[in-house]
Amino acid sequence: IMLLTDPEFESSVLISTDEGASFQKYRLSFFVLSLLFHHTEEDWALAYSHDQKLYSSLDFGRKWQLIHEQVTPNRFYWSVAGLDKEPDLVHMEAHTPDGNVQYITCRAQMCTESNRNYPFPGFIDISSLIVQDDYIFIQVPTSGRATYYVSYRRDSFIEIKLPKYSLPKDLHIVSTDEKQVFAAVQEWNQNDTYNLYLSDTRGIFFTLAMENVKTTRGIGGNQMLDLYEVAGIKGMLIANKRQDSQVKTYITYNKGRDWRLLQAPPTDLDGNEIHCILPFCSLHLQLQMSENPYISGTISTKSSSPGIIVATGNIGAELSYNNVGMFVSSDAGNTWRQIFEEEHNIWFLDRGGALVAVKQPSVPTRHLWVSFDEGRQWSQHTFSSVPLFVDGVLVEAGADNQIMTFFGHFSHRSEWQLIKIDYRAIFSKKCTEEDYQTWHLHNQGEPCVMGQKQIYMKRRPGNHCMLGVDYSTVLSAESCICRAHDFECDYGYERRSDGNCRPSFWFNPFTVSRSCSQGQNFFNSTGYRKVVLNNCTKGVKEIYTARKQQCPNRPPRGLILTTKEGKLTANRGSNVTFLVHFDEGNSMQTNIQLDFGDGTAVSYSNLSWTEEGIKHAYKSAGIFRVTALAENTLGYDTTTLFLHVTCPVEHVQLLAPFVVIRNKEVNITAVVLPIQPRTVTYFWWLGNNTEPLITLDGSISYTFRSEGMHTITVQVSAANTILQDTKTIAVKEFFKSLLLSFSPNLDEFNPDIPEWRQDVGRVIKKALLQVCDFPGEQLLVAVFPGVPTAAELFLLPNKNQSEGRKKSEDALEQTSSTIVNALNQNLVEFELKPGVRVIVYNTQLTLAPLVDSSPRHNSSAMLMLLSVVFLGLAVFLIYKFKRCIISPCAGLFSSSRTRPFCIVSRPAGKKHVFVLILLKRFMSLLQPHLFMHSSFV
Repeated sequence: IMLLTDPEFESSVLISTDEGASFQKYRLSFFVLSLLFHHTEEDWALAYSHDQKLYSSLDFGRKWQLIHEQVTPNRFYWSVAGLDKEPDLVHMEAHTPDGNVQYITCRAQMCTESNRNYPFPGFIDISSLIVQDDYIFIQVPTSGRATYYVSYRRDSFIEIKLPKYSLPKDLHIVSTDEKQVFAAVQEWNQNDTYNLYLSDTRGIFFTLAMENVKTTRGIGGNQMLDLYEVAGIKGMLIANKRQDSQVKTYITYNKGRDWRLLQAPPTDLDGNEIHCILPFCSLHLQLQMSENPYISGTISTKSSSPGIIVATGNIGAELSYNNVGMFVSSDAGNTWRQIFEEEHNIWFLDRGGALVAVKQPSVPTRHLWVSFDEGRQWSQHTFSSVPLFVDGVLVEAGADNQIMTFFGHFSHRSEWQLIKIDYRAIFSKKCTEEDYQTWHLHNQGEPCVMGQKQIYMKRRPGNHCMLGVDYSTVLSAESCICRAHDFECDYGYERRSDGNCRPSFWFNPFTVSRSCSQGQNFFNSTGYRKVVLNNCTKGVKEIYTARKQQCPNRPPRGLILTTKEGKLTANRGSNVTFLVHFDEGNSMQTNIQLDFGDGTAVSYSNLSWTEEGIKHAYKSAGIFRVTALAENTLGYDTTTLFLHVTCPVEHVQLLAPFVVIRNKEVNITAVVLPIQPRTVTYFWWLGNNTEPLITLDGSISYTFRSEGMHTITVQVSAANTILQDTKTIAVKEFFKSLLLSFSPNLDEFNPDIPEWRQDVGRVIKKALLQVCDFPGEQLLVAVFPGVPTAAELFLLPNKNQSEGRKKSEDALEQTSSTIVNALNQNLVEFELKPGVRVIVYNTQLTLAPLVDSSPRHNSSAMLMLLSVVFLGLAVFLIYKFKRCIISPCAGLFSSSRTRPFCIVSRPAGKKHVFVLILLKRFMSLLQPHLFMHSSFV
């Protein structure tokens, strides 16, 4: 026995080795805030002090040794048996002198700097370390987005893969005890609900199990997920889901692959028939776990009593906390019975052979109720002569120790009372073989649950016999033939209305891991994966299981060059760690070259040599163009990073047109958000220039001399901050464009980030190509930022204009007419996710003519007409507004041969200057087109 003294008086520990008959005091040099004992070594303990120091003791608290300072509260763990080599290994999260946070491991009594290990090569977010079963989880600080990593069975950390646009604001690990990770994720568009995700065995790839699971705020203010794992039955969960403004209770028997509502009892306590028809009416359960470990909570199950569920709930259209009662199921949630009209705490006696019920502690009571037939009948027993407020009940385990201990108080002013009850007297005998019956687990008559036909041994209802110590619940388990419901959608796939799993719009199912080398094999997903711990065999298993295929020899694609910290700045003389990886290609047979931009370069024979990063120290300050090259026998890929030495990183937004006319000057603007009150320096890389253009103005003018796709990169430096943005511009002799809008349901799924706009643009382009016969490389879709979602469609001429310009213009006009007709008839649509179809509309009432790069017009009549119109409009504006002074308009490119203009007049007494400005559309459409950054496909 170990007791801690009150820290307000002294800091000591009292230890007894004779069950409390005597104690010996040991003074401490620190004040203990919390203790953590070892799982198997009962004399080993960790102590956390008020000043964030962690201590260890291997002799039950008699002597303590400092492990580490500045340890995060509740983020220290003992080793896990079978995974960590040393039983006294300690996992902890601690702060560095400069305020960063690291994951550290060391032995409890050997934690000097030389004996410490850092399993994750970098800094982590505070309070993010979780060591649980086979898994270790951390969160890494990034610019605006949370990035999570997992280590499975102490392997290297790998980034957790959630669906691309889940964009989590918060993530909680629900459980890890069934060779799988349950994670609750609050996504970017959620406030009081979480989505439930299930991982593969390694905890890397997560798929959606249920959306909008309700949360409840606990007494301490922490969020508690309304999700309950039923004890004793593998794969069975109950969850409360928010649908519109209602919350309903659902149950699953295959780990979230399929969910259904709970069937309400046919009658109430008085035997009256209950008219409750699915799906309009069902049974709803409260799923809150008690924060008091000696109170049962609103739902109770026990692994030694499979199939018995006791919970507080209500019958109706939605979950309610009024007019609640107590309900029990004896067949694992298939049918339910009401047992009480008021809330009770329920405990299982004798491995579930009997149920004990006591009223909620808000009302004092002298009685308890016992049932031997799974809640069908209850007998009342008196346990106290004076009504007691029951604060908790301790049911002691063990076949020879049938003791219940009630503790509480007679009044709010009285002292604590302890009442021990030996409940052996309520049992008539020890159970024999005739006292048992078999029970077949099923799901609404379906005998195969999690790929097995399972038969359990249960005591016959009403028998008052006591279960023996050798009592076993599972009688037999027979594997079933695999069917479709034994498989869930794999990562990157979604279940459609027809029940089949199809790739999500953002997922490329043909991507092969870069670790796949020629001559090796990989498993190519069919879009399905077997539910973890499902025991089915044969059947459709071969159809749904990933197929083993030979790794293809591929050129490198998607080469990415970053720094370890994700920044574009470094201090002079310090080591900068560069990370190189690519999305596709053979990592073992691809040469990697890295040019640091300061006259030095390195080369590696394959990507495995660069896994820990490539370190380099710059001896001088400046801007360095760092270039990575990945090359094999089939091709190469390059990428460039511009590194600023001694300057920190921030954020920039590059604003430029999507398509411009060759040899026409275009304005390019970089906007810093939030706006900096200091002087800002802008660094521009235009085309293939190796040296940047440096300006103090956020806008420049540039003329593209050649057709094609041109890349613009800008970096902004402002008071120790650096940031970069890149945009690609198409340069053409002429083009055609249309404004697009969408049905309002698209806005609900718009996180307003560049990647989403690019992926949705690709989907829109695919939908447009289905209604017109037009080359895909000549059609660009640019999705604008912001809500409501809008986009612009560009039709580009063929690179080879051997047929003549007039025919190319006619072809664009014909294609645009075809597309407009399709848009006006609502023929262009796409499916964003199952059940969400988006219609594409034409925003403009009429098409603008082709943009022309030449100064000529088609006829003198047109020139005369435009001149008269312009002159008349100018005279009218001068007469109307006289000496009106307005801000000069910016020079813009146009897609119209009609040339409306903006008049800029100077004050009286000076010569009036008229500036003709080409406008693409009305001012309400100007800003989204010209002054917003978007992605185009």
